[in-house]
Formats: sequence, C-alpha cells, structure tokens
Amino acid sequence: MNIPTIAQCVAYMDDFAMYANIRDHSFMVAKAAAALLEGLKRADRVDSPLPPDDLVIAGALLHDIAKTLCLKENCRHAEVGREICRDLGHPEIGEIVAEHVVLSDFSLDRYRRGAFTAGELVYYADKRVRHDVVVPLASRLDYILERYGNNDPEREHMIATNFRRCRELETHLFEYLDYRPEDLSRFIPATLATARKEPGYTSL
Repeated sequence: MNIPTIAQCVAYMDDFAMYANIRDHSFMVAKAAAALLEGLKRADRVDSPLPPDDLVIAGALLHDIAKTLCLKENCRHAEVGREICRDLGHPEIGEIVAEHVVLSDFSLDRYRRGAFTAGELVYYADKRVRHDVVVPLASRLDYILERYGNNDPEREHMIATNFRRCRELETHLFEYLDYRPEDLSRFIPATLATARKEPGYTSL
C-alpha cells in the first residue's frame, strides 16, 4: 500500500492549485477523522483491525484534491479525484476519495459490530465539517441543500437520503466512542501527525 505522507499530501495540494478554503476544510476533515480513529482505539471494542492512521489522514487530506479543478470545469470531483490519486500511484487513497460523497458499501450489520473503514471515517468527518468548522449533521445538511440542491426536488431528496444514511452511521459509530457527536469538536487534535517517521515527515 503506497500511502503519501502529510508532506506529500501538501505538495499535491500545491500541484493541483487547491484553493485556500478547500485546503483549510481538508485539514479540518483530517483532524476530525483522526479524532474518530483515536476514539475507536480507546474503546478497543471493535471486532476487526482499525484502518492505519496514515491511510485515514491521507485520505482526508486528499478527499477534495479535484475540487478546485471541478469547480472550474463542472466535473464530479470525487470521481476525478479517484483518478488523480490512481495516477499518482495511490489507488487506496483514490477509493477513499471516490466514496467521500456517497458511500459505496453502506453496511449497518458491519457498523453494529464496530467495523469501520478509512473511507467511512473520512465520509463521516467530511459531513461534519462546514468550511473549516465542525458542525452538527443537520447544519451541514442545510448548507449542502442550499449550496448544491439547485431547487431540484429529486436532487434534494438524494442529498437528504445520503444524510439519513450518514446519521445511521453516526449512531453506530458513537456507540463505540467515549463521547457524543456534539462533543466531537472538543477532541479535535491541535496538529496532525502519523506514526510514520520518514523523510518528508511532518505534523501540521
């Protein structure tokens, strides 16, 4: 598995001219996902291995790698982002990027067992961060409906359905955490760091 370091992720943000606000959002999503992962480690009650820290953090940092491009060219940033990551030699990150908008393998049975993938942690963290602030799911849903609903009832229904699934994921995820969803912001780390200490390592 070829997982980019934090420093490499920052370099990719520069290479793809990521807007500053999208970069700030991505760092907060990464911190939120890291907080969730740390909480699951503390619980120590899941029935399968947790995803590696560096996979979760890199997936979160790069989840919007194509957003700037797609704002300009009106493309689907999750799909384009997956291809970008594959081309860069990070296919596993590409799959996280691909499902950060809508999960590809939503499984209540698995969530009840406390089994969560890196992609699911990034998906949920992204739904909890509006711009660079952690907010409740309801607040984020209101923003997404206003920003992307386009006053289209079918599109609004799809968005609302996706958030209902996210709320179900939230319910089971927080059964394995030692705090409530509304307390997530209190557990956000000041900096990002992974266990990998290698050339180019950094914490941000």
